[in-house]
Amino acid sequence: MKRVLSFTLALALCLALFGCSGQESSSSSAVSSETGTSSQESQPESQVSSQASGLSSASSAVSEEPAPLGTAVVAALKGPTAMGMVKMMSDDAALDSPKYDFSIYASADEITPKLVQGELDIAAVPANLASVLYNNTEGQVQVLAINTLGVLYIVENGDTVQSVEDLKGKTIFASGKGSTPEYALNYMLSQNGIDPETDVTIEWKSEHSECVAALASTENAIAMLPQPFVTTAQTQNENLRVALDMTEEWEKLASANGGDATLITGVVVARKDFVKENPDLINLFLAGYEQSVAYTETDLEGAAALVGQYDIVPEAVALKALPECNITFIAGEEMKTKLSAYLQTLQEQNPKSIGGELPGDDFYYVG
Repeated sequence: MKRVLSFTLALALCLALFGCSGQESSSSSAVSSETGTSSQESQPESQVSSQASGLSSASSAVSEEPAPLGTAVVAALKGPTAMGMVKMMSDDAALDSPKYDFSIYASADEITPKLVQGELDIAAVPANLASVLYNNTEGQVQVLAINTLGVLYIVENGDTVQSVEDLKGKTIFASGKGSTPEYALNYMLSQNGIDPETDVTIEWKSEHSECVAALASTENAIAMLPQPFVTTAQTQNENLRVALDMTEEWEKLASANGGDATLITGVVVARKDFVKENPDLINLFLAGYEQSVAYTETDLEGAAALVGQYDIVPEAVALKALPECNITFIAGEEMKTKLSAYLQTLQEQNPKSIGGELPGDDFYYVG
């Protein structure tokens, strides 16, 4: 029962990167983002218990119904992680024998049960959630690469915020409570001498669209939004301005504190059993993913067209948003160094945000 309650608390804190929970979607029909709130808080205890034990017995489940040799079931989140995969998805779909079965999901809490029950082999998830899964499945999850750095921005319908200090006494609309958005905002505020509990009012919304609506309807409104939703909001309201880049603010604080922790939004993980059984396919996936990410940087128009084709965001929005989405590919020892530093920062702020303790070295797949 302690294990069940522990996992319940951890999921309630962490299963929300960046849209409320929705139905599973194909790669052409996902409808939310990777920075939304989680529905795990309302799940029955029996359902959470089942999810917690799923990966511990994944090897037996997979042995009964193994995936076809040479294929992997892959999940991305609607937003930057899926945007970084579009070239890979398109190229693989054109093959006579595709190597991957891609799906795009609305939120992380749709992916988690499928991952722990062995229905998914590889998945893009929030960085802190990867650590929670590792800690609550006895190390049955490995992180393969960092795929998204900071995508959060403070935006306002006005011109009152020029620095973090200007947020004191203000109301901030935000979504993503219990995951990276909340931890990043609290860290930025507290490290600048602002108490998140008493010096500001944070109104947590269930969806980014609610924040966008609040910006449009409230005079001098301030919100924390991720890309590509910042760009979406700006296309609807020409008076909306980016006041603060939270990645820049995070890195300023890290430098001032003698560290170099980078704000990390998302990572790609895999079931450890699958990694062991399919090392060649894992390396092929990583090579393809790296090339796909590079494509989003070198051919913006082509990438934007594919993003629109896969119904992630409209092509016109993608063309403007892609350069601001901080899509990246960082693997191996560099991934381990950056991710461990980020998780250390989260642990110091709230140990539950990473599942109680830092993951072991086997958490990091370094090839």
